[in-house]
Amino acid sequence: MLGDISQAEHIYLACGYTDMRKSIDGLVAIVQQNFKLDPFSNSLFLFCGRKCSRMKF
Repeated sequence: MLGDISQAEHIYLACGYTDMRKSIDGLVAIVQQNFKLDPFSNSLFLFCGRKCSRMKF
């Protein structure tokens, strides 16, 4: 897990909306299956809900 976001090598923003009811396991599955990326790399993944005022990372 990335503690200090200033140390992130890459920042990925998931386009579209994500079901914000998903747990961390569901978001990891999205990163692995849809983006073909390693969720445990030194990267930051941002997911936006239907309301753009809510994000998960």
